[in-house]
Formats: sequence, structure tokens, C-alpha cells
Amino acid sequence: YFEHRGVPFPRLLYSPRGLEAAREFAVEDDDIFNVTYPKSGDPSAPAGTVWMLEILSLILSDGDPRWCRSVPNWERGPWLETLGGLRRARGTPRPRLISSHLPVQLFPRAAFGSSAKVGPLGPGARRSPQAQGGLCGVPVPTVPFGSWFDHVQGWLQLLGSSNFFCISYEELQQDLRGSVERLCSFLGRRLSAAALDAVVANSSFGAMRGNPMSNFSRAPLGILDLRRGPFLRKGISGDWKNHLTPEQSLRFDRLCRQRLAGLGGSFPWDPPPHP
Repeated sequence: YFEHRGVPFPRLLYSPRGLEAAREFAVEDDDIFNVTYPKSGDPSAPAGTVWMLEILSLILSDGDPRWCRSVPNWERGPWLETLGGLRRARGTPRPRLISSHLPVQLFPRAAFGSSAKVGPLGPGARRSPQAQGGLCGVPVPTVPFGSWFDHVQGWLQLLGSSNFFCISYEELQQDLRGSVERLCSFLGRRLSAAALDAVVANSSFGAMRGNPMSNFSRAPLGILDLRRGPFLRKGISGDWKNHLTPEQSLRFDRLCRQRLAGLGGSFPWDPPPHP
């Protein structure tokens, strides 16, 4: 790892030069950013970053799956903070779909004075291996992109902005079609009922898992070792219940409310409001 402006990054893919170049990225008003905290998903669930990228790709294609089936997802939504991804992002046809794990303080400065759409996925902290380790008393090593809490706190400060959209992994699982409709409204994309059906069908776990352009089966071995298991596994959420005791779960709820207090919004683990 190396530290850049107080945030740790793995040397395998990232460099200070690339991170500074990302910060100076020339943002266009029709850019769409898919922003997530890395590796915070349930071990049994499809990666939230990949799922959102698939949904956004299909929305931009009006539900036509041909783009998703012919172009790897890391080219459809290149990673802003890597030098290779930054080069691809600059050459992507508009409207550009761009992925990022960056915390808000390292994000392109031009984005905050533009009309570009920023759609973070979160919060799913109960599933975060980092959070689980801390609750279970296991020392948490240095993790890429720093603390999950710091990442979420930074981005949720933008709640209420017209070009900022936040949705949780749980919301996608509970009502995928409704979530897609909300995303379309946010992006100003008017899709027919048939196109909406196609987005939902082609972004299902089964469709993604069977798509070599989405399941990372073609990723370089040095980036992802699929001999250890498939990138997309069971397509469920809630596996944290098999790792956290009820007492640890309650402690985590309290911790989340303390760390995220005052930011507005609701969280998937919140109890329903009283009548």
C-alpha cells in the first residue's frame, strides 16, 4: 500500500500520478458516475458495483443487452482512478459511464460545478468485511480507500443535490424494477415498459453470471484469481447473519447511527417508522 492524501491505496493498480490525474479529470455535464465503496458486499451476493454498472449500461442502451454482451464491463464503465481506466474514460463516447471507488475529497473537482450525475451505491455496511472484523474483535488491516464510514459520510453530505442519487444494495434486491424506474427518472431517460422489462431481465443475477463480459471470467489472472471461486456466487444478501451474533448486530446498528447521524436519509437496517 501507499498513502495518498491520507487514504491508503494498493500499489497493484493505483499510483499517486493516476490519482492526481483523476482529480483533474475534465468532467462533462452528461457524464454518469457509478461510485461505490470497494468490496463491501455480502460474500454470497453479486458485487454491488458490478450490478449497478450492468443496470446503468442497460438503461443507456434502452434495455438492449448487446452492449453488455459484447464489451467487458471495465470498458463500458472504466475506472477513473487507474491510468488505464482514465485513458478509456477520456475516449468513451458520450454520455460517458464512469466507475469509481474514490472518496468524495479525491473525486474530480470539476464534477461539483457541473451537471454530471453521481450515483453512489450504499450503505450496505452490515455486509462489509471491514466492519464485521472490527465488531468481532479481529484486527482490521489496511484496506483500500480507507474507512467505509469515512467514505459514506463524505458522499452522503451531498444528499439533496439534484445531481446526486444514492441507493442501497438492499433496495435493488427488494424492488429492482422500482429502483430502475427511479434511476431512469434521475438520469432523465424515458424508457418504455418493454425497455424497463428488458433492463430488469438482463440485469438479473442469472443473466450477469452467465455473461462473460460481466462475470469477470475474462479478467487478467493478476487482477482476479478465479481459481479461488467465481466472482459472482449465489446472488443473495443477508449472509452477515451467519457471521454476526445478535449482540454484534445491535452494536453495529448503534455504531452506524452514531457515525452517520445528522446526514439524513434512511438505512436498510432501520426499523419501520411507527404509525
